[in-house]
Amino acid sequence: MKRTYKSDAVDWKVVLNGKNLLLILVGTTLAVLAMKGFMIPNRFMDGGITGISILLHEIFHINISFLVIFLNIIFIYLGYRRIGKTFAVQTTIAVILLAIGLLFVEINPITNDKLLIAAFGGILIGTGVGLVIRGGGVIDGAEVIAVFTGRKTGFSNSEIIMLINTIIFAVAAMQFGIETAMYSIITYFTATRATNYVVDGIEEFTAMNIICSQPEEVKHLLVNDLGKGITVYKGERGYLPGSFEVRTQSDIIVTIITRLEIKQLQEAILEIDPKAFIYVQSIKEASGGILKAKAHAK
Repeated sequence: MKRTYKSDAVDWKVVLNGKNLLLILVGTTLAVLAMKGFMIPNRFMDGGITGISILLHEIFHINISFLVIFLNIIFIYLGYRRIGKTFAVQTTIAVILLAIGLLFVEINPITNDKLLIAAFGGILIGTGVGLVIRGGGVIDGAEVIAVFTGRKTGFSNSEIIMLINTIIFAVAAMQFGIETAMYSIITYFTATRATNYVVDGIEEFTAMNIICSQPEEVKHLLVNDLGKGITVYKGERGYLPGSFEVRTQSDIIVTIITRLEIKQLQEAILEIDPKAFIYVQSIKEASGGILKAKAHAK
């Protein structure tokens, strides 16, 4: 019997949700402001589909609204195949809004300072892209293409995105000069950071792993003093050069925190055990548990 998944049909409640539509509208508005007020007048590129659209617009004088729609058709289809129909519909809405804004909205260049253009153009378009992602769609499909292509080629998503962006900035350097390409790289990295902050939030979650000689005191600190949730794995310490046979049972304590808490927590643990081994791992998403419960209670 064939199973039916949510992605097999469009979830119109999600598509027509007021919050999602508002996020997409505000996100595309910021992207239009960034492109028309900062980037296009100065030939500054972003990475991905946005960068390709600006590049082709400047070289061949093709209408940028047409390019945005035409180039995004490819990744809308890939997103439909890889992610689902709801995502494809929300992305289509975002792309159409972006194209309409680029076609009809006229914005005079806001500044002539190239560093300000690179910085604020990147912040605005990065924030816009992030808000659209929070609303359920995308307006730049480089990552969708990377996911789909990576399965076929064996390259990682980051490697494919880096290749696409390297080509964009290399062509920009040849066409408009190395200085423009360098400012475009600043725009791209600024946009990437802004997108990450909007999507992940300033309280991006990280996993802190602790191996120490005073595990009970550290557990008490985390749970009772700081109100953190913990998971404890059983492991072994030792296996050192020259004393390979010497090993002891050890608790591996894992807690999920925000990156703003890392330094404070490290110092508190090292006060208990100055020789504690602590390492931190970035995680993409945390759902459920005591951390989310506290976040919703605020």
